[in-house]
Amino acid sequence: MQSYRLTKILTNTTVYIILTVFALFMLFPFIFMFTTSLKEPQDTFRYPPRLLPREPITTFVEGFDEPLPLYYVEYEGKQQQFALAQDNIKIGVYADPNNPDVTYEREIREVRPTGGFTNQETIPIDGEEMDLFDIEVDGQVIPMIQVSQTALGRFVSVENPEVSVLQNVRLSQPVENLTAHPENYREVIELQGLDRSLINTTMVTVLVVIGQLATSVVGGYAFARLRFPGRDNIFLVYLGTLMIPFSVLIMPLYQLMVWIGWVDNMAALIVPWIFTAYGTFLMRQFFITIPREIEEAALIDGASRFQILWRIFLPASAPALATLGTFSFLYAWNSFFWPLVVINTGNVQNHVLTLSLNVLRGRASDSPNLILAGAAIAILPPLIIFILGQRFFVESVTSSGVKG
Repeated sequence: MQSYRLTKILTNTTVYIILTVFALFMLFPFIFMFTTSLKEPQDTFRYPPRLLPREPITTFVEGFDEPLPLYYVEYEGKQQQFALAQDNIKIGVYADPNNPDVTYEREIREVRPTGGFTNQETIPIDGEEMDLFDIEVDGQVIPMIQVSQTALGRFVSVENPEVSVLQNVRLSQPVENLTAHPENYREVIELQGLDRSLINTTMVTVLVVIGQLATSVVGGYAFARLRFPGRDNIFLVYLGTLMIPFSVLIMPLYQLMVWIGWVDNMAALIVPWIFTAYGTFLMRQFFITIPREIEEAALIDGASRFQILWRIFLPASAPALATLGTFSFLYAWNSFFWPLVVINTGNVQNHVLTLSLNVLRGRASDSPNLILAGAAIAILPPLIIFILGQRFFVESVTSSGVKG
Protein backbone atom coordinates (compact mmCIF):
# COMPACT_ATOMS: atom_id res chain seq x y z
CA MET A 1 0.00 0.00 0.00
CA GLN A 2 2.80 2.39 0.90
CA SER A 3 4.69 1.61 -2.31
CA TYR A 4 1.51 2.36 -4.29
CA ARG A 5 1.12 5.74 -2.58
CA LEU A 6 4.79 6.54 -3.11
CA THR A 7 4.51 5.62 -6.79
CA LYS A 8 1.40 7.78 -7.16
CA ILE A 9 3.08 10.75 -5.47
CA LEU A 10 6.16 10.43 -7.67
CA THR A 11 4.01 10.12 -10.80
CA ASN A 12 1.93 13.19 -9.91
CA THR A 13 5.06 15.16 -9.03
CA THR A 14 6.67 14.27 -12.35
CA VAL A 15 3.53 15.26 -14.25
CA TYR A 16 3.31 18.61 -12.44
CA ILE A 17 6.98 19.34 -13.10
CA ILE A 18 6.61 18.59 -16.81
CA LEU A 19 3.45 20.70 -17.07
CA THR A 20 5.14 23.57 -15.18
CA VAL A 21 8.11 23.50 -17.53
CA PHE A 22 5.86 23.60 -20.59
CA ALA A 23 3.76 26.38 -19.02
CA LEU A 24 6.86 28.49 -18.36
CA PHE A 25 8.06 27.81 -21.89
CA MET A 26 4.74 29.07 -23.29
CA LEU A 27 4.62 32.08 -20.97
CA PHE A 28 8.22 33.16 -21.51
CA PRO A 29 7.49 35.34 -24.61
CA PHE A 30 4.81 37.24 -22.68
CA ILE A 31 7.11 37.66 -19.66
CA PHE A 32 9.95 38.86 -21.87
CA MET A 33 7.59 41.28 -23.65
CA PHE A 34 6.42 42.78 -20.36
CA THR A 35 9.92 43.13 -18.84
CA THR A 36 11.30 44.61 -22.05
CA SER A 37 8.49 47.19 -22.07
CA LEU A 38 9.92 48.44 -18.75
CA LYS A 39 13.47 48.87 -20.08
CA GLU A 40 15.36 51.85 -21.43
CA PRO A 41 16.02 51.88 -25.22
CA GLN A 42 19.74 51.12 -24.87
CA ASP A 43 19.00 48.21 -22.54
CA THR A 44 16.84 46.53 -25.19
CA PHE A 45 19.81 46.35 -27.58
CA ARG A 46 22.13 44.78 -25.02
CA TYR A 47 23.80 41.55 -26.08
CA PRO A 48 23.36 39.00 -24.77
CA PRO A 49 19.78 40.02 -23.96
CA ARG A 50 18.67 39.93 -20.34
CA LEU A 51 15.22 39.31 -18.94
CA LEU A 52 15.01 41.94 -16.20
CA PRO A 53 15.44 45.68 -16.88
CA ARG A 54 18.62 47.27 -15.57
CA GLU A 55 20.11 50.75 -15.67
CA PRO A 56 23.76 51.83 -15.23
CA ILE A 57 24.81 53.48 -11.99
CA THR A 58 26.50 56.88 -12.21
CA THR A 59 28.42 58.83 -9.59
CA PHE A 60 30.11 62.20 -9.21
CA VAL A 61 33.90 62.20 -9.22
CA GLU A 62 36.05 65.07 -8.03
CA GLY A 63 37.19 67.21 -10.94
CA PHE A 64 34.29 66.30 -13.24
CA ASP A 65 31.16 68.40 -13.73
CA GLU A 66 28.82 65.57 -14.75
CA PRO A 67 28.16 62.16 -13.16
CA LEU A 68 30.23 59.34 -14.66
CA PRO A 69 29.09 55.73 -15.28
CA LEU A 70 30.63 53.04 -13.09
CA TYR A 71 32.33 49.91 -14.44
CA TYR A 72 34.08 46.91 -12.96
CA VAL A 73 37.81 47.23 -13.62
CA GLU A 74 40.69 44.86 -12.87
CA TYR A 75 43.04 46.77 -10.55
CA GLU A 76 45.69 45.39 -8.21
CA GLY A 77 44.52 41.86 -8.85
CA LYS A 78 40.85 42.33 -7.98
CA GLN A 79 37.62 43.74 -9.42
CA GLN A 80 36.95 47.32 -8.35
CA GLN A 81 34.44 49.98 -9.30
CA PHE A 82 35.96 52.71 -11.47
CA ALA A 83 34.28 55.61 -13.28
CA LEU A 84 34.58 56.02 -17.06
CA ALA A 85 36.23 59.42 -17.47
CA GLN A 86 37.14 59.28 -21.17
CA ASP A 87 36.01 57.00 -23.97
CA ASN A 88 37.41 56.15 -27.40
CA ILE A 89 41.07 56.82 -26.67
CA LYS A 90 43.16 55.72 -29.63
CA ILE A 91 45.75 53.21 -28.45
CA GLY A 92 48.59 51.78 -30.50
CA VAL A 93 50.23 48.42 -29.85
CA TYR A 94 53.96 48.57 -30.49
CA ALA A 95 56.74 45.95 -30.60
CA ASP A 96 60.53 45.97 -30.85
CA PRO A 97 61.51 44.49 -34.24
CA ASN A 98 64.27 42.55 -32.46
CA ASN A 99 61.79 41.15 -29.91
CA PRO A 100 58.33 41.07 -31.55
CA ASP A 101 56.78 38.82 -28.89
CA VAL A 102 56.76 41.65 -26.31
CA THR A 103 54.28 44.46 -27.01
CA TYR A 104 53.58 47.82 -25.41
CA GLU A 105 50.39 49.92 -25.44
CA ARG A 106 50.67 53.69 -25.77
CA GLU A 107 48.29 56.50 -26.63
CA ILE A 108 48.75 57.36 -30.29
CA ARG A 109 48.66 61.10 -29.65
CA GLU A 110 51.65 60.79 -27.28
CA VAL A 111 53.83 58.74 -29.66
CA ARG A 112 56.40 60.48 -31.87
CA PRO A 113 57.82 59.08 -35.13
CA THR A 114 61.46 58.08 -35.07
CA GLY A 115 63.40 60.81 -36.94
CA GLY A 116 60.53 63.31 -36.77
CA PHE A 117 57.28 63.83 -38.67
CA THR A 118 59.03 65.03 -41.85
CA ASN A 119 61.74 62.39 -41.99
CA GLN A 120 60.32 59.30 -40.34
CA GLU A 121 62.58 56.29 -40.30
CA THR A 122 61.42 52.91 -41.58
CA ILE A 123 62.60 49.33 -41.37
CA PRO A 124 62.04 46.51 -43.86
CA ILE A 125 60.05 43.57 -42.43
CA ASP A 126 59.05 40.66 -44.68
CA GLY A 127 59.66 42.82 -47.73
CA GLU A 128 57.48 45.69 -46.47
CA GLU A 129 58.69 49.05 -45.14
CA MET A 130 57.33 49.62 -41.60
CA ASP A 131 57.34 53.01 -39.86
CA LEU A 132 59.31 53.34 -36.62
CA PHE A 133 58.07 55.13 -33.51
CA ASP A 134 59.94 56.21 -30.36
CA ILE A 135 58.55 54.27 -27.41
CA GLU A 136 59.86 54.96 -23.91
CA VAL A 137 60.35 51.84 -21.80
CA ASP A 138 61.86 52.16 -18.29
CA GLY A 139 63.37 55.55 -19.14
CA GLN A 140 64.88 54.30 -22.40
CA VAL A 141 63.59 55.28 -25.84
CA ILE A 142 63.41 52.30 -28.23
CA PRO A 143 62.37 52.48 -31.94
CA MET A 144 59.36 50.18 -32.43
CA ILE A 145 56.86 49.32 -35.12
CA GLN A 146 53.08 49.61 -34.70
CA VAL A 147 51.54 46.15 -34.62
CA SER A 148 47.87 47.11 -34.25
CA GLN A 149 45.51 49.81 -33.09
CA THR A 150 42.50 49.82 -30.79
CA ALA A 151 40.27 52.15 -28.77
CA LEU A 152 40.12 52.01 -24.98
CA GLY A 153 38.51 53.97 -22.20
CA ARG A 154 40.15 55.73 -19.31
CA PHE A 155 38.70 54.65 -15.98
CA VAL A 156 39.49 56.58 -12.80
CA SER A 157 39.10 55.61 -9.16
CA VAL A 158 36.16 57.21 -7.42
CA GLU A 159 38.14 57.79 -4.22
CA ASN A 160 41.34 58.94 -5.96
CA PRO A 161 40.87 60.33 -9.51
CA GLU A 162 44.64 60.35 -9.97
CA VAL A 163 44.53 56.55 -10.25
CA SER A 164 43.49 55.56 -13.78
CA VAL A 165 43.29 52.36 -15.83
CA LEU A 166 42.95 51.88 -19.59
CA GLN A 167 40.46 49.18 -20.55
CA ASN A 168 38.19 48.21 -23.44
CA VAL A 169 34.81 49.81 -22.76
CA ARG A 170 32.77 47.34 -24.85
CA LEU A 171 34.23 44.41 -22.98
CA SER A 172 33.86 46.03 -19.56
CA GLN A 173 30.94 45.16 -17.31
CA PRO A 174 28.96 48.18 -16.13
CA VAL A 175 27.76 48.52 -12.56
CA GLU A 176 23.97 48.27 -12.77
CA ASN A 177 20.93 47.80 -10.58
CA LEU A 178 17.46 46.42 -11.26
CA THR A 179 14.96 49.07 -12.23
CA ALA A 180 11.70 49.63 -14.07
CA HIS A 181 10.37 52.41 -16.26
CA PRO A 182 6.56 52.31 -16.18
CA GLU A 183 6.61 55.77 -17.74
CA ASN A 184 7.15 53.96 -21.05
CA TYR A 185 3.42 53.24 -21.07
CA ARG A 186 2.58 56.92 -20.62
CA GLU A 187 5.06 57.85 -23.33
CA VAL A 188 3.66 55.39 -25.86
CA ILE A 189 0.11 56.59 -25.16
CA GLU A 190 1.18 60.21 -25.69
CA LEU A 191 3.25 59.32 -28.77
CA GLN A 192 0.53 57.58 -30.74
CA GLY A 193 -2.65 58.62 -28.91
CA LEU A 194 -3.42 55.11 -27.74
CA ASP A 195 -5.92 56.47 -25.24
CA ARG A 196 -8.27 57.39 -28.10
CA SER A 197 -7.59 54.06 -29.83
CA LEU A 198 -8.34 52.20 -26.59
CA ILE A 199 -11.68 53.99 -26.26
CA ASN A 200 -12.57 53.20 -29.88
CA THR A 201 -11.50 49.55 -29.56
CA THR A 202 -13.43 49.13 -26.32
CA MET A 203 -16.58 50.66 -27.81
CA VAL A 204 -16.36 48.55 -30.98
CA THR A 205 -15.64 45.37 -29.04
CA VAL A 206 -18.44 45.85 -26.51
CA LEU A 207 -21.02 46.65 -29.18
CA VAL A 208 -19.93 43.73 -31.39
CA VAL A 209 -20.07 41.32 -28.44
CA ILE A 210 -23.51 42.53 -27.36
CA GLY A 211 -24.77 42.42 -30.94
CA GLN A 212 -23.45 38.90 -31.57
CA LEU A 213 -24.89 37.62 -28.29
CA ALA A 214 -28.30 39.13 -29.04
CA THR A 215 -28.54 37.91 -32.64
CA SER A 216 -27.10 34.49 -31.83
CA VAL A 217 -29.49 33.91 -28.94
CA VAL A 218 -32.55 34.92 -30.96
CA GLY A 219 -31.41 33.05 -34.08
CA GLY A 220 -30.35 29.98 -32.14
CA TYR A 221 -33.68 29.81 -30.33
CA ALA A 222 -35.61 30.21 -33.58
CA PHE A 223 -33.71 27.42 -35.32
CA ALA A 224 -33.83 25.17 -32.25
CA ARG A 225 -37.45 25.55 -31.09
CA LEU A 226 -39.63 27.30 -33.66
CA ARG A 227 -41.16 25.36 -36.55
CA PHE A 228 -41.51 27.24 -39.86
CA PRO A 229 -41.28 26.22 -43.54
CA GLY A 230 -37.71 25.66 -44.76
CA ARG A 231 -36.18 26.03 -41.31
CA ASP A 232 -33.56 23.31 -41.71
CA ASN A 233 -32.65 24.34 -45.26
CA ILE A 234 -32.25 27.98 -44.26
CA PHE A 235 -30.08 26.94 -41.34
CA LEU A 236 -27.85 24.83 -43.59
CA VAL A 237 -27.41 27.72 -46.03
CA TYR A 238 -26.66 30.10 -43.17
CA LEU A 239 -24.19 27.63 -41.68
CA GLY A 240 -22.55 27.18 -45.08
CA THR A 241 -21.44 30.82 -45.05
CA LEU A 242 -18.77 29.77 -42.55
CA MET A 243 -16.92 28.10 -45.42
CA ILE A 244 -16.61 31.34 -47.42
CA PRO A 245 -13.13 32.87 -46.90
CA PHE A 246 -13.11 36.42 -45.59
CA SER A 247 -10.84 37.51 -48.44
CA VAL A 248 -13.70 36.75 -50.85
CA LEU A 249 -16.05 39.03 -48.93
CA ILE A 250 -13.68 42.01 -48.71
CA MET A 251 -14.54 43.62 -52.06
CA PRO A 252 -18.36 43.30 -51.96
CA LEU A 253 -18.41 44.29 -48.31
CA TYR A 254 -16.27 47.36 -48.99
CA GLN A 255 -18.48 48.34 -51.95
CA LEU A 256 -21.50 48.02 -49.68
CA MET A 257 -19.84 50.36 -47.14
CA VAL A 258 -19.16 52.86 -49.95
CA TRP A 259 -22.78 52.69 -51.09
CA ILE A 260 -24.09 53.21 -47.56
CA GLY A 261 -21.50 55.92 -46.83
CA TRP A 262 -19.80 54.17 -43.92
CA VAL A 263 -16.24 54.18 -45.23
CA ASP A 264 -13.92 55.71 -42.64
CA ASN A 265 -16.76 55.42 -40.14
CA MET A 266 -16.91 53.49 -36.86
CA ALA A 267 -20.25 51.96 -37.88
CA ALA A 268 -18.42 49.90 -40.53
CA LEU A 269 -16.49 48.18 -37.73
CA ILE A 270 -19.62 47.27 -35.78
CA VAL A 271 -22.76 46.62 -37.82
CA PRO A 272 -21.40 44.04 -40.33
CA TRP A 273 -20.06 41.89 -37.50
CA ILE A 274 -23.03 41.67 -35.14
CA PHE A 275 -24.33 38.71 -37.13
CA THR A 276 -22.41 35.48 -36.80
CA ALA A 277 -23.26 32.04 -38.17
CA TYR A 278 -20.91 30.42 -35.68
CA GLY A 279 -22.66 32.04 -32.71
CA THR A 280 -26.08 31.05 -34.03
CA PHE A 281 -24.90 27.47 -34.50
CA LEU A 282 -23.37 27.38 -31.00
CA MET A 283 -26.52 28.66 -29.28
CA ARG A 284 -28.80 26.42 -31.36
CA GLN A 285 -26.82 23.33 -30.38
CA PHE A 286 -26.98 24.35 -26.73
CA PHE A 287 -30.71 25.11 -26.79
CA ILE A 288 -31.40 21.69 -28.29
CA THR A 289 -30.00 20.07 -25.13
CA ILE A 290 -32.61 21.79 -22.93
CA PRO A 291 -35.53 19.39 -22.28
CA ARG A 292 -38.58 20.25 -24.35
CA GLU A 293 -40.88 19.37 -21.44
CA ILE A 294 -39.75 22.52 -19.58
CA GLU A 295 -40.73 24.68 -22.53
CA GLU A 296 -44.10 22.94 -22.96
CA ALA A 297 -44.90 23.42 -19.28
CA ALA A 298 -44.14 27.13 -19.58
CA LEU A 299 -46.38 27.43 -22.65
CA ILE A 300 -49.24 25.71 -20.78
CA ASP A 301 -48.77 28.22 -17.95
CA GLY A 302 -49.27 31.04 -20.46
CA ALA A 303 -45.68 32.16 -20.95
CA SER A 304 -44.80 33.78 -24.26
CA ARG A 305 -41.84 32.77 -26.42
CA PHE A 306 -39.90 35.80 -25.29
CA GLN A 307 -40.58 35.00 -21.61
CA ILE A 308 -39.46 31.41 -22.12
CA LEU A 309 -36.27 32.61 -23.80
CA TRP A 310 -35.55 35.24 -21.13
CA ARG A 311 -36.47 33.31 -17.99
CA ILE A 312 -35.63 29.71 -18.88
CA PHE A 313 -33.17 29.45 -21.76
CA LEU A 314 -30.88 32.37 -21.01
CA PRO A 315 -30.16 31.45 -17.35
CA ALA A 316 -29.43 27.87 -18.39
CA SER A 317 -27.11 28.89 -21.22
CA ALA A 318 -24.59 30.91 -19.18
CA PRO A 319 -21.63 28.65 -20.16
CA ALA A 320 -22.47 28.90 -23.87
CA LEU A 321 -22.97 32.66 -23.63
CA ALA A 322 -19.63 33.06 -21.83
CA THR A 323 -17.88 30.98 -24.47
CA LEU A 324 -19.43 32.92 -27.34
CA GLY A 325 -18.77 36.24 -25.59
CA THR A 326 -15.10 35.37 -25.07
CA PHE A 327 -14.58 34.33 -28.69
CA SER A 328 -16.41 37.42 -29.93
CA PHE A 329 -14.34 39.65 -27.67
CA LEU A 330 -11.04 38.17 -28.84
CA TYR A 331 -12.02 38.47 -32.51
CA ALA A 332 -13.31 42.04 -32.26
CA TRP A 333 -10.42 43.25 -30.09
CA ASN A 334 -7.71 41.79 -32.34
CA SER A 335 -9.36 42.63 -35.68
CA PHE A 336 -6.80 44.26 -38.00
CA PHE A 337 -7.39 43.56 -41.68
CA TRP A 338 -10.92 44.97 -41.97
CA PRO A 339 -10.14 48.18 -39.99
CA LEU A 340 -7.03 48.61 -42.16
CA VAL A 341 -9.24 48.46 -45.29
CA VAL A 342 -12.19 50.58 -44.21
CA ILE A 343 -10.51 53.21 -41.95
CA ASN A 344 -8.08 55.71 -43.50
CA THR A 345 -4.61 55.83 -41.96
CA GLY A 346 -4.78 59.59 -41.56
CA ASN A 347 -8.05 59.47 -39.60
CA VAL A 348 -6.43 59.00 -36.19
CA GLN A 349 -9.69 59.78 -34.37
CA ASN A 350 -11.27 56.57 -35.71
CA HIS A 351 -8.25 54.33 -35.28
CA VAL A 352 -8.59 51.15 -33.28
CA LEU A 353 -5.74 49.71 -31.26
CA THR A 354 -4.39 47.41 -33.98
CA LEU A 355 -4.09 50.30 -36.46
CA SER A 356 -2.32 52.51 -33.91
CA LEU A 357 0.14 49.74 -33.13
CA ASN A 358 0.84 49.33 -36.84
CA VAL A 359 1.69 53.03 -37.10
CA LEU A 360 3.68 52.91 -33.86
CA ARG A 361 5.83 50.14 -35.32
CA GLY A 362 7.23 52.68 -37.78
CA ARG A 363 7.35 55.75 -35.56
CA ALA A 364 9.14 54.01 -32.70
CA SER A 365 11.28 51.60 -34.71
CA ASP A 366 14.36 52.65 -32.72
CA SER A 367 12.62 52.08 -29.38
CA PRO A 368 11.53 48.43 -29.03
CA ASN A 369 10.57 49.09 -25.42
CA LEU A 370 7.79 51.44 -26.58
CA ILE A 371 6.57 49.01 -29.23
CA LEU A 372 6.37 46.20 -26.67
CA ALA A 373 4.66 48.54 -24.19
CA GLY A 374 1.96 49.13 -26.80
CA ALA A 375 1.74 45.40 -27.45
CA ALA A 376 1.33 44.76 -23.72
CA ILE A 377 -1.53 47.27 -23.59
CA ALA A 378 -3.22 45.44 -26.47
CA ILE A 379 -2.67 41.93 -25.08
CA LEU A 380 -3.59 42.46 -21.42
CA PRO A 381 -7.42 42.94 -21.75
CA PRO A 382 -8.07 39.84 -23.92
CA LEU A 383 -5.71 37.83 -21.72
CA ILE A 384 -7.74 38.75 -18.64
CA ILE A 385 -11.01 37.98 -20.43
CA PHE A 386 -9.70 34.59 -21.56
CA ILE A 387 -8.54 33.68 -18.04
CA LEU A 388 -11.87 34.70 -16.51
CA GLY A 389 -13.93 32.85 -19.14
CA GLN A 390 -11.78 29.73 -19.30
CA ARG A 391 -13.76 27.77 -16.74
CA PHE A 392 -16.94 28.34 -18.75
CA PHE A 393 -15.42 26.48 -21.69
CA VAL A 394 -15.18 23.32 -19.60
CA GLU A 395 -18.69 23.78 -18.27
CA SER A 396 -20.00 24.24 -21.80
CA VAL A 397 -18.30 21.09 -23.06
CA THR A 398 -19.39 18.92 -20.15
CA SER A 399 -22.94 20.23 -20.01
CA SER A 400 -23.46 19.78 -23.75
CA GLY A 401 -23.29 16.01 -23.31
CA VAL A 402 -25.94 15.88 -20.61
CA LYS A 403 -29.57 15.79 -21.62
CA GLY A 404 -32.54 15.73 -19.30
